[in-house]
Amino acid sequence: MDKIKNFDIVINTCLADIESKPKMPDFDENDFLLSVVNGFENGKWREDIFRQFVMNNIAQTGLSADERENICAVDPYSQLTRSIMNLRLVDKENGQGSEIAEIVLYGIMRYHYHALPVVPKIFYKQNSHDNAKGSDSVHIVIDEDAKDFTLWLGEAKFFNDIADERLYDPISSVFEALSTDKLKKENSIITNVKDLEYVIADLDIRKKVKEVLHRDTSIDEVKKRLHVPIMLLHQCDITQKATELSPEYLEEIKLYHLNRAKRYFMSHNNKQKKEDIYGFENIKFHLILFPVPNKASIVNWFVERANQIKQDA
Repeated sequence: MDKIKNFDIVINTCLADIESKPKMPDFDENDFLLSVVNGFENGKWREDIFRQFVMNNIAQTGLSADERENICAVDPYSQLTRSIMNLRLVDKENGQGSEIAEIVLYGIMRYHYHALPVVPKIFYKQNSHDNAKGSDSVHIVIDEDAKDFTLWLGEAKFFNDIADERLYDPISSVFEALSTDKLKKENSIITNVKDLEYVIADLDIRKKVKEVLHRDTSIDEVKKRLHVPIMLLHQCDITQKATELSPEYLEEIKLYHLNRAKRYFMSHNNKQKKEDIYGFENIKFHLILFPVPNKASIVNWFVERANQIKQDA
């Protein structure tokens, strides 16, 4: 199986490729599913590997680009400490654990989609009041050959389950983020922060990014380059009962995630029929599902560890 660092990819496909149009007309070539699982050791889910992935990617979301570059060169532990100082730990709207999902999404964007972090959202949410409200992640993926780019505006949730009623929240968040006002505000943040200068070395591509994302450019041009990753980190009974990365476990997760993805995109595309967002057919949506055995265990460890580092700083 293909991997994202130490995690295994169970599914990486467009739903239109697995369901025929006559059978499932609600799916199109812009609906994607990425299913990712962690492994097991000695009969237990490898929580240590998951924790390492989270901690190793905190700086991508918790520090600005110049801080990441300068602090890392001097002291990696100071980089970790500074990034953790910017954590909220308890989000009033989403509760404990929302930042973990944001961090995991940043890591997957970094290693799987080869994306550049343009606006480290945890950093800007902590430091600029209303400036960073909107998408949970903002990335740019460069196409060096075409001298072009795609813009990725992501949503990230950490749920106790992904039953049907849970899916309405991320769908609502996605559609809210696709309003013209929200997209223009997000573009304005991107073009006004210094991070753009650090993460895009190619002057021609950087110029193109600024031109396309300029407030006077039609939002229709942005939608042609827009991708929306929807990260649903979720507690999973199947994973809780498993003891190894067996063919049976992988098949069960595959069937479950396919079922959830079909349900998600049916609701997602039905909402578009009501909302009728112009240029919707140009936007690519990537549902990313990552199961964990116990949400509380992960959140409690993360909050305790982060608080300890804050106290030691």
